[in-house]
Amino acid sequence: MNQDRLRLDLAGLAEEVTPVDLRDRALRTSRRLGIQRAVATSAAALVVLAAATGTALAIRPNGQGPAPAPAGPSVTSTAPPVEVTPTPERSATASPTGSPARPPAALTGTRYYLEMTDTRAQIHAVRVGSNQVVHKISYARYGCEPNTVTVSPDGKRVAWVQDSTDNGTSGVLLAATIGEPEATTLLDEVNCLGPRPLVWQGSDLLMVSRKSGQSVLLDVAANKRVNGDPGQETDRCWSADGRWLAAMADDKPYVTDGTQSRQYRYTPPKDEAAHWGGWQARSVSMDGRYVSVGWVGTDPSRHDDSFAVVDTTTSRVVDLPGSGDIRSILFTVDGKVIVKRAAGITVLDGSFKPIGTVTESASVRNMRLLAYAP
Repeated sequence: MNQDRLRLDLAGLAEEVTPVDLRDRALRTSRRLGIQRAVATSAAALVVLAAATGTALAIRPNGQGPAPAPAGPSVTSTAPPVEVTPTPERSATASPTGSPARPPAALTGTRYYLEMTDTRAQIHAVRVGSNQVVHKISYARYGCEPNTVTVSPDGKRVAWVQDSTDNGTSGVLLAATIGEPEATTLLDEVNCLGPRPLVWQGSDLLMVSRKSGQSVLLDVAANKRVNGDPGQETDRCWSADGRWLAAMADDKPYVTDGTQSRQYRYTPPKDEAAHWGGWQARSVSMDGRYVSVGWVGTDPSRHDDSFAVVDTTTSRVVDLPGSGDIRSILFTVDGKVIVKRAAGITVLDGSFKPIGTVTESASVRNMRLLAYAP
């Protein structure tokens, strides 16, 4: 009896149970656990936020967001630890997003200018934002000194001819370290006429001409003559490193580095040629390919200006970018080309492409640019 009753009850229960796919049940269980973990994580984050702001928040179990805090005593809960990845600090040197970087200065080295009065010559050393008088040379009257003051290509030495008693045609050759008052006597009876009576071969050697017409090459650093015949060439001009020489031989211009030589031709503008006594090289590029040329004056006064660049491999005049009258063209030891105009300086690279411009202050704009040291 009891066994029959038990079998009937079990059969009834079997009819009421709906078959369930175990795989579906496992998926539903997994989704439910995932939702619970997400809610728990949200609750932890909100608890941290509430602790930071001093506000109590309640989480709705259906994931709808925080509910208003219930009335009554506050309850303190501990949230699970949260790992926070720190945000790297922005570098103090980094430029703001979208702000263009400031371009570097076209000339970062030192330019040396010559200021002359009736009784004194002053050398100005000009860098970016700085202008200092670094050397002074006094003289009794306007004679050899203003026409001969020169600065070595590295900006370390200054040389000049001290006027004698022959009406400003010759004197004593002196040299000094820039900024130091003491001067060394190198040679007497040195000619001080013409546009370039003293010419540097690099930064240690100096070529001069004596009153007799003899050319002498001096080692200024060692205070002695350099042995050997300097040659019969005229109108000498060396590159800033002293390697390449531009000169005249038999009235023909040429360049040489001692192992190779080449002649070139140049015809100056006819409308100006009648006012001058010819032309000569003023500066030579580091590879000897280019020379800047300037007029030679017919009087003893100084003429440092240059107005054109000639390619010694083709004898063609280079078309320089920029506008305005050119006052001087200087090839620098670091491969730049400084074109000084009335309105300022244009800086070119070795292929004569513009690098930038330099605005000269009013105080040096009309002074002669003697040298540039990177």
